[in-house]
Amino acid sequence: MPVLSFEPNMTAIAEQASKLLDFSQRLDINLLDNVVSCMYSSEGQQQRMAQEFLTTFKEHPDAWTRVDTILEYSQNQQTKYYALQILENVIKTRWKVLPRQQCEGIRKYIVGLIIKISSDPTVAEREKVYLGKLNMILVQILKYEWPHNWPSFIGDIVGSSRTNESLCQNNMIILKLLSEEVFDFSSGQMTQTKAKHLKDSMCSEFAKIFELCQFILDSSQNAPLVGATLDTLLRFLNWIPLGYIFETKLIPTLIFKFLSVPLFRNVTLKCLTEIAGVQVAQYDEQFIQLFTQTLIQLKQMVPLTTNIREAYKAGKDDEQNFIQNLSLFLCTFLKEHGALVEAKMEMNEALLEALAYLVLVSETEETEIFKICLEYWNALASDLYRENPFTPSSPTRYIMKPELPPRRLLYTPVLSKVRRIMISRMAKPEEVLVVENEQGEVVREFMKDTDAINMYKTMKETLVYLTHLDYNDTEGIMTEKLHNQVNGIEWSWKNLNTLCWAIGSISGAMHEEDEKRFLVTVIKELLGLCEQKRGKDNKAIIASNIMYVVGQYPRFLRAHWRFLKTVVNKLFEFMHETHDGVQDMACDTFIKISQKCRRHFVQVQVGEMMPFIDEILNGINTIICDLQPQQVHTFYEAIGLMISAQTDQFQQERLIEKYMLLPNQVWDNIIQQASRNADILKEQDVVKQLCNILKTNVRACKSLGHPYLLQLGRIYLDMLNVYKVMSENVSGAIAANGENVTKQPLIKNMRAVKKEALKLISGWVSRSNDPQVVAENFVPPLLDAVLIDYQRNVPTAREPEVLSTMATIVNKLEGHITKDIPQIFDAVFECSLDMINKNFEEFPEHRTNFFLLLQAVNSHCFNAFLAIPPTQFKLVLDSVIWGFKHTMRNVADTGLSILYQMLQNVSVMDAAAQSFYQTYYTDILQHIFSVVTDSSHSAGLLMHATILAYMFSLVEMNKITVPLGPNITAVQNMIYVQEFLANLLKAAFPHLNDLQIKVFIEGLFSFNQDIPQFKEHLRDFLVQIREFAGEDNSGLFLEEREAAIVQAQEEKRRLQLSVPGIIGPHDIPEEMQD
Repeated sequence: MPVLSFEPNMTAIAEQASKLLDFSQRLDINLLDNVVSCMYSSEGQQQRMAQEFLTTFKEHPDAWTRVDTILEYSQNQQTKYYALQILENVIKTRWKVLPRQQCEGIRKYIVGLIIKISSDPTVAEREKVYLGKLNMILVQILKYEWPHNWPSFIGDIVGSSRTNESLCQNNMIILKLLSEEVFDFSSGQMTQTKAKHLKDSMCSEFAKIFELCQFILDSSQNAPLVGATLDTLLRFLNWIPLGYIFETKLIPTLIFKFLSVPLFRNVTLKCLTEIAGVQVAQYDEQFIQLFTQTLIQLKQMVPLTTNIREAYKAGKDDEQNFIQNLSLFLCTFLKEHGALVEAKMEMNEALLEALAYLVLVSETEETEIFKICLEYWNALASDLYRENPFTPSSPTRYIMKPELPPRRLLYTPVLSKVRRIMISRMAKPEEVLVVENEQGEVVREFMKDTDAINMYKTMKETLVYLTHLDYNDTEGIMTEKLHNQVNGIEWSWKNLNTLCWAIGSISGAMHEEDEKRFLVTVIKELLGLCEQKRGKDNKAIIASNIMYVVGQYPRFLRAHWRFLKTVVNKLFEFMHETHDGVQDMACDTFIKISQKCRRHFVQVQVGEMMPFIDEILNGINTIICDLQPQQVHTFYEAIGLMISAQTDQFQQERLIEKYMLLPNQVWDNIIQQASRNADILKEQDVVKQLCNILKTNVRACKSLGHPYLLQLGRIYLDMLNVYKVMSENVSGAIAANGENVTKQPLIKNMRAVKKEALKLISGWVSRSNDPQVVAENFVPPLLDAVLIDYQRNVPTAREPEVLSTMATIVNKLEGHITKDIPQIFDAVFECSLDMINKNFEEFPEHRTNFFLLLQAVNSHCFNAFLAIPPTQFKLVLDSVIWGFKHTMRNVADTGLSILYQMLQNVSVMDAAAQSFYQTYYTDILQHIFSVVTDSSHSAGLLMHATILAYMFSLVEMNKITVPLGPNITAVQNMIYVQEFLANLLKAAFPHLNDLQIKVFIEGLFSFNQDIPQFKEHLRDFLVQIREFAGEDNSGLFLEEREAAIVQAQEEKRRLQLSVPGIIGPHDIPEEMQD
């Protein structure tokens, strides 16, 4: 077909195409086909014009009237798809306002077209994609029409299915799509009432559908039809009335007729898995039959002697899927109904066979399958553990073995195999930075592999439970594998890694005596291995494993000073090892050990002349001489943690001086030179040095907390002077060379010095414990140095940290800083607002910090807002409204919480409150509704509901004693607000009728004391307005999903803390340590 039958010059195309927009003329179908072809096969200007035209045509309110002509006569498949898009758009957005007759016409036309195409198997196969789109359109129509305007739909579709197998196959697909739309995807896509109505209709008419499925499965020889029926059945199984599953011959049919047929085995096994997942008490006998009969078939298909790991490697896609589906079936059944099978002695053999299959499947090297099995092993081990939890009495080696509970006895042989699998497949923990890459080289890992980290957490948890269930077996397997590393039988990087990761993962799961005996062996063997192996890569792998293991056992190190000292000296040795990643790991492990054993470093230990901290500080130069700057910063933070454990103030101050000696010498030297010649502060090396010294100070402050005051006092005023000089240098460079100069390395470093200085100040303020001292001694010079500089600078050179530092100071000092708020606001408020009020994107950090500052002042110094002139207060309120209109979620959330807090703050200031309500109440209402009805703000729905409910209850409870509108009294406020809202909504959504709006507004007042109900009411209203606009509703339940996740995480954490060893030693709260 030629791309264009008309002249390729632009004007000719435009003129001819515009005829298509005259809906009083007959449609020139060839012309439309040509425009669509032009859109898909030409390029440049021609393609753009075609696209613009097609968009205009599609948006025309009468475009849908052309759809039947296009589908009937077009020769171009692409044009047909285009027509279906037009139709789908009309159904989603305007179906309810189309005349009834036209709705019926469209419905009949689509049904006729589907029957015509799907009745002939060759046409149906050829037009598969087109038919699929028609099916989807029919389902969209059904969501509006059935059951109320098309009560006979189920009867019609079942009746027509018995006339023709090809048609029947497509009908099955339609039923499957309808099931998905109603049961799987309805939340937020339709109102709750409508979704319930459709679900009830499907359940009540299901008998007809089920008879049809049963008839096909019993008598059809048509493989594609049987496949489609099984697929549809799979979608039905999670909602159909249970009698259809358990009181018919469905289960035996699936097992004996289809499970062993290669073509159907995957979908059949999925159906059986869906049935196995049903949680119901009255069908125990049927579940047992499902289990035993499936196992009988399975043993014929895949005997227990099969090496499933190798079979999976060599298998085709279909066979690999079968093994994955098998793992899902076994895990689902055993998780839901394992107790049922356990309870019957005669079923124990079958249970052990199923577990043997699961062990074989767990050995396949496919991560997804392993994850499925892992989830079951985790559930089983935790369940067995909770029956008989850990008792911290005495070590296992020295007591009589207690009688094992019968359940545990049943599972013992299987669990030993599972332990071996866990130990030999242990995933990599987050702390390990030295890895083997795909080329077999040992390198430092830079990208965190979140999948591996999550897998490690689950495997660790499982292995901890397994260790509690039989500590001796775990220790035996680990010791044997460790010997095989040392004697070389199993030596490989991978084997050593997984073993050491497993050893590290069970920290805390043993009695202390057992742990001591086991660890002494492990550490000696690993240190021996380090001496025995040659080659840089071998050393790096062994070093990383030693560091990982010792880092995981702070309890052992705290109890054995000699070992602790040996380990720390070994870490100092690794800090000179130049292999990628080893130094990083040495510093990371050092800080972890410092955190957990800090007290031991500042006390004089038995057999020592002085505390170890003094030894470290005496040799600090040699320890850190090979480290990179960021590693030095970590090292300093670690030492700070030790010093923070010294409770004698005099000793602590002596240590701080000694500790900061090196950075202070360099700092003093630079300051002295600068006092003679300020230009030295423009040299790249000097600026870099200053930046690194400040970073070291930031880390020292982080770990020392308030006592850092001693060091801060020493450098504070010099640092503020350096800040001013850097600012002048940056401003001077911009004035001379334009804003582009800010991208140059030197200028970037100068700004980094400013940022670190601010970070240091806000870090110390947030940790200080004397607000009076901070407010009187530290704040005034800070404001002088920082505020004017911020105000004068060009926007691109303003540090966002100025705003966050001010926010920190306000949050920490609260009322002590109220007197300074006007000065802070004068300097930063308007000039920052001016940077962020042009759009929602520029200056994201300033934007976030600006609202954090506003939030801090609103929370702690609200009186300062009341003291500013009305014009400035209006600016503050406008900026809050601007805040919650952002699409940046953190900014919008902050804006909403500022507004809510402000409304509450205002309500207690009686005189100010009434004038606030009179001036701003309806304004705020209008702005809140503009975000409530905007789909990009769905995530804020709970906060929107909370604010609106609060505002409506103010009116309802007569808390507002001034009239909110012209020519009314305060008594009429409620009626006025209702009318104001009704007019607002009518103007915004003309397709809503008066009754809908009236019901919505009445609900807002009825539910204003019940936030969850209020929110549901809002959400149903949003579904109504979006049905017309054709928008996506998927975001409406975002908050529920997020809240459910947070709640689940908290519950999980609570459970984990109750089992020794599940939470790693570095994540346990301090108070639970010793």
